[in-house]
Formats: sequence, C-alpha cells, structure tokens
Amino acid sequence: MSPSAFLSRQIEFTLAGQAASDGAGVRLLRIVHGAAAQRRLDPFLMLDEFRSDQPGDYLAGFPEHPHRGFQTVTYMLAGRMRHRDSVGNQGVLGPGAVQWMNAGRGILHSEMPEQQDGLMHGFQLWINLPAARKLSAPAYRDLPAEAIPELRTQAGSLIRVIAGCVDGVEGAIQEADTEPCYWDVHLPAGASECLALPADHHAAIYLYDGEVSVVDHALPVRTLAVLTQDPASHGVQLHSASGARLLVLAGRPLNQPIAQWGPFVMNTRDEIEQAIAEMRAGTLA
Repeated sequence: MSPSAFLSRQIEFTLAGQAASDGAGVRLLRIVHGAAAQRRLDPFLMLDEFRSDQPGDYLAGFPEHPHRGFQTVTYMLAGRMRHRDSVGNQGVLGPGAVQWMNAGRGILHSEMPEQQDGLMHGFQLWINLPAARKLSAPAYRDLPAEAIPELRTQAGSLIRVIAGCVDGVEGAIQEADTEPCYWDVHLPAGASECLALPADHHAAIYLYDGEVSVVDHALPVRTLAVLTQDPASHGVQLHSASGARLLVLAGRPLNQPIAQWGPFVMNTRDEIEQAIAEMRAGTLA
C-alpha cells in the first residue's frame, strides 16, 4: 500500500516514564503503570525500562519474588541477567535475548545481574492473562538473540519481531489469547515506515533512542505514545529524520476486571486475598 493511501493511527496522548526503584533497589523508568493506563492499554499491565552503566543502580538485582495471573516478557539490549525459578528453569539473558514467562497459577523467580560493571539496558513488559488461564501451569521460554526473527525493509529499517507478525515475518512468540505484537524497530536517518496493526488492538510506541514522528507529530525521547483506536486505520506511519530506536506494542484487549496487588494480577479482590494467603503459607508455587 502506498503511503498516501495508508490511514495511520494518531497519537492520542503520551506518557512520560517515572523514575522508580524495584527489586532490591534497581533503578528504572516505569513507563506504563496504574489503573487508567492498564484499562486504556489492555492487555498490557506494565512496562519498565532499566538502563544504567552505574553498577550501584542494578547490581542488587531482583531476588526471589512471586508472580500470579499474567505473563512477563524481559528483553535485553545490553548486559547479562540470570533467571532462576521455582519450576527448575534457569538461564542467562544476553544482549538481544528475550525471556517470556507465564506466571499462571504461581511462580517464584529471581533475575540477577551476571556482570559487575558496564551497561545494563532492557525492558520488562507485563501482559495480562484471560480469566480462564490465570491459574494455568507456569511456563518459561528463553530465546537467545539469534532466535528472534528480523526484517530489513526497503527503507533500510531493521525490525526485530519478538511477537506478532510484520510483512509476513512471524515473531518468535505467538499468543492466541491477546495476539500481542512486540517489535523493536530501528529506523535509519531519513526513513519512513508504514507498519500494519490489527484494527481492534490497543497500540502504543515507546521511543527509547533518537527522534521519531507519528504522521507529523514528534514524540519526545523516552516517552510512550498511546495510539488512537480507529477501525478504519491500517496501522502507524513513522518517520525519523536522524534515526530512531523504538518499541511497537499492540494487543487484543481482554475487557475483563483487573485486581492487582503488587506481583499478583487477578480479576477480583477475593482472588488477590487467596494469592496472598497462599504466598504466606508457602503454597503459592
């Protein structure tokens, strides 16, 4: 489809990340958080970016902690992080690698740095599970960088397809419940791209380096743009004069109640109380 015929979504509003600390004191930028953002970006619950070359910002890591009722996706750009969990899985995530974990009915895991210095940079995304799968069996996939399909476009852009599909290139992960798209897009200077997105999906882009415009509207760096819902739209049109690196996220909304207490995301307060009780009794995972 020619750019002139492509109907792009627009920027509905933007979210600036908030400085936060998690785990045992890891400094990060919390980009998607809170009930309003969770409703508007359903099925996405949270997006964090961790980026620092100061060891004191990340060395304490994320010691063992529980999750229930959703999926976590960790994507590393730089540095090394070791995962261990109560199901017996373990592995080291290096640059370009992805860990896709289904917490389901409950899992205990840790994510600890495998380095003493240098840059640590990556993202963690939380994706909700439908009510029928919130107590599913925990599962874990460790995908090295070479397992993530890549697409080089005619404009010279590089797209790493973590989940979903871009121009016939299937991502490493396919999830039937939410049909998520998770793409890492590298635009060279002067590039324009028209990226197709499912019309019924909630969608957003997060610019983590460089500069980019959605249609004619510039997006500040380290800012998330929530894109409009338009059943007639084809996707999103991007342009970068000097080059950009950004995440594209899209998912089919679950349209279900969200009850959250820290690392537990269920549908009712009673289900949260049950998870807390099981955690305290040592029977969660």
